[in-house]
Amino acid sequence: MPNYYALIEAGGTKFNCAIADENRNLLVQDRFDTSTPNETITAVINFFVQQKAQGYHFEKLGLACFGPLDLNPHSASFGNITSTPKPHWSNVDIKQQLEKALNCSVGIDTDVNAAALAEYKWGASQNTEVNVYVTVGTGVGGGVVINGKTLKGLVHPELGHMLISGVTEIEGVCPFHGNCVEGLAAGKSMAKIWQQPAQNLSEDHQAWDIQAKVLGKLCHNLMVSFSPQSIVFGGGVMSKNGLLAKTIEYAEQSLKDYVVFPDGHRGLKQIITLPGLDSHSGIFGALALLLD
Repeated sequence: MPNYYALIEAGGTKFNCAIADENRNLLVQDRFDTSTPNETITAVINFFVQQKAQGYHFEKLGLACFGPLDLNPHSASFGNITSTPKPHWSNVDIKQQLEKALNCSVGIDTDVNAAALAEYKWGASQNTEVNVYVTVGTGVGGGVVINGKTLKGLVHPELGHMLISGVTEIEGVCPFHGNCVEGLAAGKSMAKIWQQPAQNLSEDHQAWDIQAKVLGKLCHNLMVSFSPQSIVFGGGVMSKNGLLAKTIEYAEQSLKDYVVFPDGHRGLKQIITLPGLDSHSGIFGALALLLD
């Protein structure tokens, strides 16, 4: 009898839900708006109850969730969403609710930590000791995997809130940190700074050069902080034509040959890439949490 797994990629806009087998075949999928906890979690539970009725019996659910999260297994609030800026979602005991309603165990991590783990296992970051996944979409977040394990310490990485210096063309709009990566480069920040959605900005708009500059400086910080062999950029904003190549250029300018690469290595062009799993890094990340 095949093993089935329930998977959730819980984002600030949508909850992507799926049933998968151990071979990463996505057998059933659906999406639900991230509205209120009661509405969204109820819809998700109903989806998985229906899948069980269809014969997809699972004992484990992987939850790759937006944060911040309490990931301390010794904490009374383990698996809770904590002080998120997402309205209504602070202090929601999402892990506990799913376990109780679906009678299964739930493996949980941040959506970006999970995506980093999926890219390590099956994507662009295979055969590395240290890899980073950064999503640049509505917000900016980042996950880190070291020797095949997601990085969790006091809490978990918040790479989107690294401060960025030397960008004088614009002022960041993060309500917490101003000129952090998210305040300068997230889709919602770009819309506020430029008074129009990022997708409406012309190809030659200065916003894209500034965007690459910010992300290049982020790569500088990541290289000197974690010494990763792979930095993967996902998220809708990164689909902009030429943005990745320009980001690499700015990262090279910022680092100024400080990082020495092994013979035969192609430098940052080899390290900084788009996902190997395309748009599936998050949902496969939920599966990776269960197979870890």
